[in-house]
Amino acid sequence: MSGEKKYYLANLPAGTDLRTLAATIKARWVCEQAHQQLKEELGLDHFEGRSWQGLHRHALMTMIAYAFLQYRRLTKVRRGKKNRRAAPAAKPAGGASRHRQSHASIATSAMPALPEMDPRRKAA
Repeated sequence: MSGEKKYYLANLPAGTDLRTLAATIKARWVCEQAHQQLKEELGLDHFEGRSWQGLHRHALMTMIAYAFLQYRRLTKVRRGKKNRRAAPAAKPAGGASRHRQSHASIATSAMPALPEMDPRRKAA
């Protein structure tokens, strides 16, 4: 640890417990990660138009694409978990793994799951 201190400015009531404050800080981090992915993966920052309407349309389309990709990622993760449960449990040699979770898996688990689509609703 470098001894560096981090400060956060919040407008929560003075009596707010530490757990709520930590959850608020974590929610901000998740939003920042999503914004970074929108810029890097989907080109949110590539807009070169001249109107607010065009900018808003571009932002909307990148957010729709992001939601779709996040849905696909989470569906793939869920399928992987279901397949692991179905496999017979084998005891790993040498005990449990002690390595830390990868950054990608942390980012995926930090994002809330998208709601399931209604199966009665058919795509046109």
